[in-house]
Amino acid sequence: MSDQVSIAGCDWLAQADLQRLLSVLSEGGEQARIAGGAVRNALLGQMVADIDIATTTVPQETMKRAIAAGFKVAPTGIDHGTVTVIAGGTPFEVTTLRADIETDGRHASVVFGRDWKADAERRDFTINGLYAKADGTVIDLVGGLADIKARQLRFIGDPQARIREDYLRILRFFRFFAWYGHGRPDAEGLKACVQLKDGLDRLSVERVWAELKKLLSAPDPSRALLWMRQAGVLSHVLPESEKWGIDSIHGLVRAQMDLDWPIDAMLRLESILPPDAARLKDMAKRLRLSRAQTERLQNWALAPSVRPDTSERALSRQLYTGNVEAITDRLRLALSAARARAVGDDKALVEAGGYFRQLRFVQGWDRPDFPVKGADLKGLGLVAGPKLGALLKQLEQEWIDSNFMLGREALLARAAEVTGPQT
Repeated sequence: MSDQVSIAGCDWLAQADLQRLLSVLSEGGEQARIAGGAVRNALLGQMVADIDIATTTVPQETMKRAIAAGFKVAPTGIDHGTVTVIAGGTPFEVTTLRADIETDGRHASVVFGRDWKADAERRDFTINGLYAKADGTVIDLVGGLADIKARQLRFIGDPQARIREDYLRILRFFRFFAWYGHGRPDAEGLKACVQLKDGLDRLSVERVWAELKKLLSAPDPSRALLWMRQAGVLSHVLPESEKWGIDSIHGLVRAQMDLDWPIDAMLRLESILPPDAARLKDMAKRLRLSRAQTERLQNWALAPSVRPDTSERALSRQLYTGNVEAITDRLRLALSAARARAVGDDKALVEAGGYFRQLRFVQGWDRPDFPVKGADLKGLGLVAGPKLGALLKQLEQEWIDSNFMLGREALLARAAEVTGPQT
């Protein structure tokens, strides 16, 4: 890319409120620029979700100017120079130029400054160290433009120094490689991640899981996961995957692309883990997964495997008595694996066809309503208690065994037959 690169054609950059905010922060000899991810994504033709601004104004001056311009402000990270300005309903993180003066691998002490190059050099990767002026002109002080063109992910400066400032950058290296990198990871960056991976133990588990989830949400995280495993980083943060392997992720990603499935980070996580409920429970506790995420993993691990020749009748029974989401996960993973093997295996091709039909059946399946209630049995003279509950379960099982065909009258007749005359 040439030195005169511009993102002026981006709709989001032309927003009146953003332009006004950049203008008021640039008055009186000060400067404000779009920073980081928004510039990167604009250059790559990808969606821009969050817009961050870097400025020479100190936080209190940033707030003063924004309020005077009629914007709402919140001192969300004022100790580190960041305030959030809400302009036209859109939040913008505005951060004063900084330089790190002390780091412990998790947090940094900073000093505010006016040196754009020093601010760029404290960032993690060259593709994240770009700025754009209000007119769209891109400012590159760290070689990020060339790396964007080559789809290469490189640390700014010494990789080990950048990692020691925040060990989360090891996981970010693989996450950004999954999203933006091509070919092989940068050799020096990869080497630094291998050498310093023990520093990951100093991070909070919430930060670790947040990065893993973002990585798994990339369009195709398979290459990044492969290099994470080669580097020993994956087994360090996710030891459950160590003896299970990650080969299934390739087939799953391909199936999601070919069959237009939504990207599902949790399903991808399942594909690289053993379906061991006890181990997954411990893992979920260690990483502090949400209750919903924990339950999904547990249900998937406990759900029975489905054979490709399972009849719709048998599958209906499994769906009724089991967890539909867990069975769907099982089927999607089984279909993905069969499709991957089908390239040179006719038997796998037949299996894939079976799983595809089953998955389509599950997606159109509606849970039937059991037509008998406890009140119906009380009408036969039974009283509430264990016997009534047991009879209700017996009738429900007979209804399931009939492929949900027995009607209410037939079931009540069966209940009268079982209980006999009531006195």
